[in-house]
Amino acid sequence: MKRFVLLGAGFIGAAHARSLAGHRGVDFVGVYDIDPARARALAAEHGCEVLTDVSAAFDPDRVDAVLIASSTDTHAEHLRRAADTGIAVLCEKPIDADLAAATEIARHVEAAGIPAMVDFNRRYDRDNAELRRLVAAGEVGAIELIQLTSRGPVVPPLSYVAVSGGQLRDQTVHFFDLARWIAAADPVEVYATGSPLAEPRLADYGDIDTSVAVLKLPSGALVQIDSVRRTGYGYDERIEVHGSTGLVEARRQQTGGVLRYRAGGVVGDALHPGWFDRVALTYPAALDAFVTALEGGPATYPTLADGLKAQAVAEAATRSLTSGRTEPITYP
Repeated sequence: MKRFVLLGAGFIGAAHARSLAGHRGVDFVGVYDIDPARARALAAEHGCEVLTDVSAAFDPDRVDAVLIASSTDTHAEHLRRAADTGIAVLCEKPIDADLAAATEIARHVEAAGIPAMVDFNRRYDRDNAELRRLVAAGEVGAIELIQLTSRGPVVPPLSYVAVSGGQLRDQTVHFFDLARWIAAADPVEVYATGSPLAEPRLADYGDIDTSVAVLKLPSGALVQIDSVRRTGYGYDERIEVHGSTGLVEARRQQTGGVLRYRAGGVVGDALHPGWFDRVALTYPAALDAFVTALEGGPATYPTLADGLKAQAVAEAATRSLTSGRTEPITYP
């Protein structure tokens, strides 16, 4: 079994804690959080140790891997300490809010040679993975157009927006990664536009809640991603790949598949109420891929290099939002 420590006991940390506690190949050793009360509550829920000193998380005699789910401004330092002590690491995105700093720490971790995964967990959605398999198998021929949709139910609190980096860096970056992964290619340029329609006060933060990003792949094929922070109908996530010989689609997911036929109409189940409800199962699946690799299986997980590339696309898209021009994408 692999001994894991969780860094961060907030909302996402709690989700990861459930995955760690439920995995047969994981010994969930302990939890550290800057808020000791929060760490105690989560540790008590899962029967593991509370770490009062973060240094205890990087003891290779007691720990095989750390899962970083703490605040963004701590990711780089935790990654550095894991590299310096030879401990494997699964890290929430981003590696660091600043691309140059993220690149520097990723190079440091790479030089240390430790296993390191960025948790782009949407790759582990069953439908997304099957769509990618079909595309890779040539089921649609040559890719010509990829359409991705990410529409959340509510605008985040302005306190969150203030430190999020903006919609393209925070929300759409997951879909920049999915586009690269599905196409097996790195986009070369991007044009993005958007508006604060659901929450006009976002303009005070230089942010938006409704956007479209268009990417061009090296082949000339196009990727279009529409992102919305507020819907009136639940969480809506979809992918469609149009190719030279066909089309494959991962459709929006409802909470169930039962239809009620009545006079005058058909009533179906609703969409998931929030993004987490829709993707909850991808968290244990992503962890399982990492643990499998630590146990000697194939390393199929998204690497720090993947994290840097998705972040580079997000940076170029954010520049385009300001410049009003198509921007080239420069990868680290």
